Amino acid sequence: MEKGFSSLLLIFKRRAFPALATFAAVIGGAIAYLQVTPHRYQTSARLMLDDKRVSVSELGRDLTQMPTNIPGGPSPLADQAELIKSQRVLRRAIARVIPQLNSSSLSTPLTPEKVRQGLKVKIVPATNILEVSYEHKDPALASKLVNAVSQAMVEDNTQIIRQEAANVRKFLQQQVPEARQRLEKAELIENKYRQDSGIVSFDEQTKSLVNSLATLEEQEGTLSAQLQELRSKEVSLRQVTDAKALDQAYASVRGGQNEELKMLRAKLAELEAKVIETRLYFTENHPTVIKLVEQRDGLRAFYQKELARVSPQNQAIPTNAVASDRISQDLTSQLLVNDVERTAVENKLRVVQANRANLQTRLAELPIRQQKLTPLIRQREESAASLKLLQSKLEEARIAEAQLVGNIQIIEAAQIPLKPTSPHKKAVLAIAIVFGSALATGIVLLLELMDNTLKDASEAEELLDLPLLGVLPRLPAKTLMLEPSERFLDNSALIEPFRMLFKNLEFRSSEPLRQIVVSSTISGEGKSVVASHLAAVCAMLSRRTLLIDADLRRPAQHTLFNLAPQPGITDLIYGERSLQQTVQPTRIENLFVLTCGELYGRPLQLLESDAMKSLLAEAVQQYDCVILDTPPLSACADAHTLSRQSDGVLIVTRPGFTIKEVLQRAVSELTHNQIPIMGVVVNGITDQTEQYYRYPVNGYEPRSSSSFRRLANLGGAGRNSSNSSRSR
Repeated sequence: MEKGFSSLLLIFKRRAFPALATFAAVIGGAIAYLQVTPHRYQTSARLMLDDKRVSVSELGRDLTQMPTNIPGGPSPLADQAELIKSQRVLRRAIARVIPQLNSSSLSTPLTPEKVRQGLKVKIVPATNILEVSYEHKDPALASKLVNAVSQAMVEDNTQIIRQEAANVRKFLQQQVPEARQRLEKAELIENKYRQDSGIVSFDEQTKSLVNSLATLEEQEGTLSAQLQELRSKEVSLRQVTDAKALDQAYASVRGGQNEELKMLRAKLAELEAKVIETRLYFTENHPTVIKLVEQRDGLRAFYQKELARVSPQNQAIPTNAVASDRISQDLTSQLLVNDVERTAVENKLRVVQANRANLQTRLAELPIRQQKLTPLIRQREESAASLKLLQSKLEEARIAEAQLVGNIQIIEAAQIPLKPTSPHKKAVLAIAIVFGSALATGIVLLLELMDNTLKDASEAEELLDLPLLGVLPRLPAKTLMLEPSERFLDNSALIEPFRMLFKNLEFRSSEPLRQIVVSSTISGEGKSVVASHLAAVCAMLSRRTLLIDADLRRPAQHTLFNLAPQPGITDLIYGERSLQQTVQPTRIENLFVLTCGELYGRPLQLLESDAMKSLLAEAVQQYDCVILDTPPLSACADAHTLSRQSDGVLIVTRPGFTIKEVLQRAVSELTHNQIPIMGVVVNGITDQTEQYYRYPVNGYEPRSSSSFRRLANLGGAGRNSSNSSRSR
C-alpha cells in the first residue's frame, strides 16, 4: 500500500506541469464564466395539498381528499406539479400579473412558453407540499409571477372540484329512477320463485332438516345397537336350548307346561319302570311282560298324539325335545320373547332408515332450489344498495356543488429576493475544482499510459529481472567533461554513485574485473558519460585503467577528456603504432584513453578482425581494468561482438528516455546469444540519488575526493607495486 502510494506521488511529480496547466485552465474558465454571466434572482412559494375534509358532505370530502399514493402508480403530488405548468393555469396567472406591471418593465411579452421555461416545481420529500420557484433578472417580476401562479392554481383547483360535483349531480339524477325500477323488478321475481319452490327461509329450513336428520341418525344408531344385542342373545339361547326353529321351541315349552301331558309322562315313566322290573323276572314272551309292553306303547302313542295337539300346525314333536324341567322352559321362553323383540326392532329400524333417506333427499334438493334463489336475492340486495347509495350521493353532490371547497392552499407566498441565486460562485468554483482535478488526473494517467519509457530504478529492475548495479545522478553540465577533472573528482556526492557501481561490479564477480563493455539500447542514454566517469572512479581507486572508445560510428571519449581524436584504434589495428604509442594519458592519475582514431567506412570489419582481438588481449595484460564504450545495442552488433571477449556487458538506461520494449528486446537478444550481462545501471536520476547518496555528518559534507584519492593511493600502493611490471 505504501509503495503504491509513493508510486502515485512520483507519477504526479513527473507530470506536474501538464496537470497544473490543465487545472489552471479549468479554474480560469470558471472565473471567466462567473465574470460574463448576468445575475438572476429566484424566489419561491409553497402550496400544500390539504386533507382536512372541510366539506360538510361525504362526496365533497372525497373530491377534496388526496388519494393514497400507490407504489409504482400515479402520484397526486406529481399530477399537481404538472398541472401548475399547464396552459390553463399559466394563462390565468399571466392575466393576473400583467395589470400589476408597468409596460416598460417588460422587454418581451410574457407567454406561457416563456414562463414554463423558468418555472420550477419541486415536491418537498415526505410531505404534501409543492415548492414553486421562478428565476428572472427582475426580482419583483419573479415574486409577482410566482404568487400569481400560486393563486391561479388554487382557483383552478376549486373550480375543478365544483365542476366535478355538478357532473356527479347530473349523473345521479339520471341514475336514481333507473335504480328504483331495477329494485322493484328484482323483488317481484324473487317473491314468485319463493312461492313456486316453497322456500320460505333457507337457513331455518336447512336447520330444521339437519336437526331431524340428526335425531333419526341417533335413533338408527340406538336401534342398531339393540338389534345387535338381541341377535347375540338369540344365538346364545339357541345354543343352550338346542332349538332349531321357533315353532319347535314353542311346542317344547307347551309340551312341558301342559298338566295332562305331565300326568301322561308320569304314567309312562311308571310303566317303563314296571316293564324293566318285570323283565328281570320273566322273559320277553311272558304274558305279563307282553301286557305291560302293550300298555306302555299304547300310552306312548296317546302321549305323542296329545303332544302333537299342543304343537303349532299339529306337527309331531320328539319326546326328548319337550322341556319338561323349569330351567329349560324358562330359557326356551326367553328365546321366544327375544325373537319377538328382535322382529319388532328390525321393523322399527327399517322405518327409521326410510325416514332418514327421505330427509337426506329433501336436504340435498334444498341447496339446488336455493341455488336458483341466491342470484335473485343478490340481485335484489344489490339493487337496494345501489338505490340507497345513489340517493345519498345525490344529496351530497347538491351540497358539494353549493360549497367553495378545494384541496390546495398557499402556505408561503413568494417574497422579493435580495441576493442573486445564479451564477453560484461557490458551486461553480467547487465544480471547477473537482472537474479540474479529475481532468488533470486523467491527463496524468493518459500521459503515463502513453509513455512507454522507464520511470525509475525499481521499474528497470522489475522489468528486466536483472540486478540493479547502480543509480547514477544527472551530472551537471560542467562535470560532463572530465577536463578539468577536479569538478567531478572533488564532488563526493557525484563520485559515490559511480564508486558504488564499481564496487557492485567487483562484488558480483567471482574473479577480478578485467574488461567491461558499457552499452545502452538507444543513443542518448549517457553510456559514454557513464563509461568515462566509471573509468575515472576506477583509476581514482589506484587501478591502472584503460578506456577504449569502441564506438567507431559516433565516438565521444576524446571530447569528454579534451583529447586529440587521433591516433586511435584504427591506427593501432593497421599496425602503424603500438598500444603504448597510441593510448593517451589524462590528467587523472592511472587513467588512459584509447580514442577511436580516424573513422573507417567498415567499422564492423575492424571489430571482427584478429587485430582487434589481439589489441584487447594486450590491453588486459597491461592494465588492471579495461572499459569499452560501444555503440547502442539496437543500432548495431558491435557490443555483442566485443562482449564475448569481456567479463560482460553493462547496460545503461535512462528514466524518461529508455523505451521499455527496446530494452527488453535487447536483453532478450543478449540472453539468447549467451552473452553475459553484468547488470543494469540507471542513469540521470536527480533528487532520489542525491538524497540517497548524500550523507552529511553533523552538518558537514563528506571529505573532498582529493583527500579520498590520497587515502586510496595509500591503501592501493601494495597493489600498484605488485602489478607494476605487468602494467609497463
